[in-house]
Amino acid sequence: MAAAKKKTAAKKKAPAKKVDAKTAAKPRVFGMSFASIYPLYVKKVERKGRTAAEVDEVIAWLTGYRDKSLKRAIDSKVDLETFFAEAPRMNPNAKLITGVVCGVRVEDVDDPLMQKIRWLDKLVDELAGGKKMATILRA
Repeated sequence: MAAAKKKTAAKKKAPAKKVDAKTAAKPRVFGMSFASIYPLYVKKVERKGRTAAEVDEVIAWLTGYRDKSLKRAIDSKVDLETFFAEAPRMNPNAKLITGVVCGVRVEDVDDPLMQKIRWLDKLVDELAGGKKMATILRA
C-alpha cells in the first residue's frame, strides 16, 4: 500500500510557471566560453582532413576576428555572448548562410545571438563536409 502511494505522489507535477521575455532564462550555450568550443571545431575539421587555419579563416570571415584578436578571445575565455557582441565586424553576407544545423534551419532562428552561433556551426559543418572555401565564404 505504501508503494502505491509513493507512485501516485511521484506522478504529480508541479504547476507550470509563466515565463515572459524578461524572466526567461538565456540558453546555456550563450554562457559557454568560446575557448571551450574552438578546439571542438578544430578537432571536427581535422578528422575530415581540413586544418585549424581554415577554421580561423571561416571565423575571420564571419566575425572579423583575425590572428591576435582571435587568440585574445580564446585566451581570455570570453563567453559566446561576449565573443559575438565584441566581434570586430560581422560579415554582411552572413545572411546568405542557409541550411540546417541540429535539425534547425539557421535562417529561421529568431534570436540574433543564437543565429550567429548557428551560422558559425553551419560554416564549420560545411568545412568539415569538404566544401570548397569559396563556397563556404559565399564568394
